Amino acid sequence: MAYDPNNIFAKILRGEIPCNKVYEDEHALAFHDINPQAPVHVLVIPKGDYVSMADFTAHAPDALITGFMRAVGKVADQLDLVEPGYRTLANAGVNAHQEVPHLHIHIFGGKPLGPMLNPNFSG
Repeated sequence: MAYDPNNIFAKILRGEIPCNKVYEDEHALAFHDINPQAPVHVLVIPKGDYVSMADFTAHAPDALITGFMRAVGKVADQLDLVEPGYRTLANAGVNAHQEVPHLHIHIFGGKPLGPMLNPNFSG
C-alpha cells in the first residue's frame, strides 16, 4: 500500500482537519478516535509519511521510532491506563482492515476488554 499524502491523518498532522488532541511532541500526535470502541480510545500517529509498522521500522530514523514508541507509553500513562491495563493495536494492510494508510496505534482502555481474538478459532 502506497502512502497517500491526502489521507485523513496527514491532513490532521498538517492542521487541515481538527482533532481532539490528547498529546503532541516532535515525534507523535495523539487524539481521541471519532468512533470509539472502548471508553478510552485514542490514536497515536507518528509525524512522518509511514503506511505501516513495517514501513516505519524499515525507513524511519531511529530517533523517530524511539520517540514514537515513548509517546505511546506517555499517552497511556497520561490517560491513567497503566495500572488498570490497556490494549494497543496497529492494523496493517487489507487482511487487518487498515482503513487509513498512515501508521497509527490504537490505545483502548477504561474497562475490561476481554479476549482480543475469537477464543473458539480452530484454524
